[in-house]
Amino acid sequence: MALFRALETARPAAERLFADPYARAFLPASWAALAALARIGPVGRGLERLLDRRWPGARSSGVARTKLIDDWLREALGAGAAQVVLLGAGFDCRALRLPELAGVPVYEVDRGALLARKDERLAGFGGVRGARRVPVGVDFLRDDVRQALEGAGFAPGRRAFFLCEGVTNYLDAAAIDALFAFVGRAGAAGSRFAFTYVHADLLRGRFEAPGVGAVFARLSASREPWTFGFAPGSLPAFCERHGLRLLRDLGASEVRPLALGPRAAGLVGYEFYRLALAEVAEVAERAGGARA
Repeated sequence: MALFRALETARPAAERLFADPYARAFLPASWAALAALARIGPVGRGLERLLDRRWPGARSSGVARTKLIDDWLREALGAGAAQVVLLGAGFDCRALRLPELAGVPVYEVDRGALLARKDERLAGFGGVRGARRVPVGVDFLRDDVRQALEGAGFAPGRRAFFLCEGVTNYLDAAAIDALFAFVGRAGAAGSRFAFTYVHADLLRGRFEAPGVGAVFARLSASREPWTFGFAPGSLPAFCERHGLRLLRDLGASEVRPLALGPRAAGLVGYEFYRLALAEVAEVAERAGGARA
């Protein structure tokens, strides 16, 4: 994802979906050099075509979802969200690259060692000091997320924007249940929750799409298998049980046209990877969902 975001940033300002100058901080030296060369238009487009052939849909859906999440975050801030929670923040640099987040506390929740590594990689980048990044060390499989966040200053009574990008497919059912329950209870009514997930049929070997073989080969090589997926048809009820109202549920083939516009023509792949947006319901609706 850091490479995909760096390549998108290398595009001319008039046509790129977003600018993430921090993405290069997380690349090996050879990849960072390629990202720098991508500023030469034909080189950049050639690299994109190479990536799209090797991993169909991974780059295009990755940058498209980044753009769409940015838009949803801006909408939430405009509607009164006063704090942002990145659940599984990884190397996400929205706190640094989005001017709308200046002065807004951004709670970066992930394993402590990873957050420390992130700070090491960001050392020396301009603009880092001005962001209100709040690191919150948590292991989703073992720790109480709410307790850790409130200890770091998160205010349950204030509207928030929650993001869980590229994480749910690495957790188990119990951790997913706890995560959604946390958002439904800790978020003030009207808070928004954006999250990605993989189609459950992919994990059962029943999802046909370009690039599926390449995905499983990469996961096998990295020794980080995907362990959880949702059946899209079950997602509205699952959200309702946790005090959430599902607003959007989009596959890659829907995300790309929304974010890329004409650039989406002819792009395929990653249709098993989905992006959803939910909203924390009013108290009465949450109670009804719990009873159901």
